[in-house]
Amino acid sequence: MRRHSPLLLLIPSLLVLAGAAVRQSAPRLADAQAVDSIRGFTAASAARERALEAELASRLSRDSVRTFFRHFTAEPHPAGSVRNKELADFIAERFRTYGLDEVRLHRYDVLLPLPREVKVSMLAPTPYEATLTEDAYPQDPQTAKDAGPTFLGMSASGDVTAELVYASSGNPSDYDWLEAQGIDLKGKIAIVRYSVPYSYRGFKALTAEKRGLKALLIYSDPAQDGFTKGKTFPDGPWGPASHIQRGALSYDFIYAGDPLTPGYASLPGAPRIAESESEQIPRIIAVPMSYRDAEPLLRALGGPEAPAEWQGALPFRYHVGAGPATVRVKVDMDGLTRPIWVVEGRIRGTEEPDKYVVLGNHRDAWAYGAVDPSSGTATQLELARVLGGLAREGKRPKRSIVFASWDAEEWHLTGSTEWGEQFAADLKKNAIAYLNVDGSTSGSTFDAGAIASLNALVTQTVRDVRDPGADGSVLESWGRSLAGTMREAMIGGGGTRGTAVRRPIDYPSNALGSGSDYTVFLNFLGVPIVEMSFNGDYGVYHSIYDSAYWMEHFGDPGYRYMTAMSEVWGRMALRLANAEHYPHEFALYAQRVDGFLDAIASQLAAQPTASAPLDLMAVRAACERWRVAAVALEAALARRLAAPDGAARRDALARMNEAMRAVEQSFLSPAGIPGRPWFKHVLYAPKYTYAAMTLPGVQEAIDAADWPRARDQLAVLTTRLDAAAGATRLAVEAAGAR
Repeated sequence: MRRHSPLLLLIPSLLVLAGAAVRQSAPRLADAQAVDSIRGFTAASAARERALEAELASRLSRDSVRTFFRHFTAEPHPAGSVRNKELADFIAERFRTYGLDEVRLHRYDVLLPLPREVKVSMLAPTPYEATLTEDAYPQDPQTAKDAGPTFLGMSASGDVTAELVYASSGNPSDYDWLEAQGIDLKGKIAIVRYSVPYSYRGFKALTAEKRGLKALLIYSDPAQDGFTKGKTFPDGPWGPASHIQRGALSYDFIYAGDPLTPGYASLPGAPRIAESESEQIPRIIAVPMSYRDAEPLLRALGGPEAPAEWQGALPFRYHVGAGPATVRVKVDMDGLTRPIWVVEGRIRGTEEPDKYVVLGNHRDAWAYGAVDPSSGTATQLELARVLGGLAREGKRPKRSIVFASWDAEEWHLTGSTEWGEQFAADLKKNAIAYLNVDGSTSGSTFDAGAIASLNALVTQTVRDVRDPGADGSVLESWGRSLAGTMREAMIGGGGTRGTAVRRPIDYPSNALGSGSDYTVFLNFLGVPIVEMSFNGDYGVYHSIYDSAYWMEHFGDPGYRYMTAMSEVWGRMALRLANAEHYPHEFALYAQRVDGFLDAIASQLAAQPTASAPLDLMAVRAACERWRVAAVALEAALARRLAAPDGAARRDALARMNEAMRAVEQSFLSPAGIPGRPWFKHVLYAPKYTYAAMTLPGVQEAIDAADWPRARDQLAVLTTRLDAAAGATRLAVEAAGAR
């Protein structure tokens, strides 16, 4: 996982959308809490489903979760390491022991360079050598172990010396400010900080590369995740002076997966492009640092005083340079291709075994990875243990459930992308949904993102799971956590053109960025997705302090929320696998897309008319055609569920399900987004910062003031919305006669 909580990433986009994707206020969803139905089930089938889910919940064990978690966090296990392959073998063996079917290890040989040497030193005005190490604490013996070299994945190799500049978060506007002060950036070395709202380090690298900088240092300022937030490790959850956020710099916002096999799996014999041809590989040298190591460099800078919003929490006034600090940065990467391993196991369904739900979590960590990803890995294995046991007793779902343990997620989402590209045809034909849990737990606050048609699935599932640390359900706690942080928004659309209306919004965010393994499923394959986690104060991201000690003292003492996530994940998977009809709610989805169009309209309204010649009437009409078809589908589904059980009813529901399953793929454009053809979904793509971007083809054209391209992309969007309407009408027709 290369980002913080979903809410943190999405706040900027939610504000831009003027409420189209914000969460509903707590009082509204409290009403939904009282509803006892399960979407996609009759009352009788819901009763059977609840009995099965109750059995699932009763068998989950915190002690078992703890055992798994302790095993996964015993040693560092980065991608490409011997330990990570040992964990792949361990998971495969456990899957077999628990009775999962068709357990397989998939090998992919991918570009995974590791460092031979990383060095940062200041030559003037005072000699200084950065330690690039994290301190050991006797309270946590794991911190005394060697976690390997400190580096940023996909850094270029080189040895450069230059004057230093401080560039705040390293975003384009930051460099614009420096240049406005007369500071020449070309050939310099920049020091920037990790930032909130989150800005992906790869975007920082690309921005620095474009500005002609020689090297980039990225440090964690205590203003973001250190002592200004509260107690620091080992006394609290926030980062101590020496903590270092490792990570990758890949430009996987252009395409995900192995940099040398874009759009196809890195299997033996697959053609590989040259590194010089890859658009995903940075060309700049970069190193991560602690604020303890960064402080002498920052203190040595002269030049203009940094603006107030650039000032951090270190005890001096920050200046921007350039110089007089002169710094040498040396990075020597080995440039090697290494094997990674994806573990797959499935519980075959009894009635439709070829249709399946995928439950994915990545296994690789930058060090111990207690939160990221080992809390999710322990959650996944506990769920496999319990569902496998139920299957051995004959309590199998109607459709299959696939467990996937990804590798090298921390490097351009590699394992999931290669698997998705390898099995693309089968996934498009048979996958129902992808449910992603990265780090399952860093605290007790639930959050989720989903495509809007699955909002009811998410809210109804967490309605039925007890919050282990509070009174009531996870849904009730979720509502309380959001109350006051978001408000219902006045938005237009949905049949009230030009009129602002108050519209109820469900909890899951429907603005989806990137940075985790759902990317290939949504953006490349058109498979519906949900991602979720329990979040809390977490200031040791990608450092050695993300350890079992941290988890047991601050993140999830007692393993309550890791276990609760097993229940949430399991109930959600079983509902998709057992539902009489898939729980999609396309009318709500159409409303969300209409809200995305509202945001575009607001942007256009702020433009001079002559410079923004875009007409949204056709795309609005297509969205309305989809909404009308979706409303008709709701009636058809209700009618078929209410019909007497029998072959005709089951056949009609099966045909309706297949038509509904194909709707999300209607949003795939074969040509993809201009400039980023791997990203094919016309409703969603990440910004280069990983934050969400809705209607990306249109949005990027507007941002560039490229109006011919914007008109072309509006036409593509209109065509895809009409395709979704057509697929939805097919589902209505599949219902048969009244």
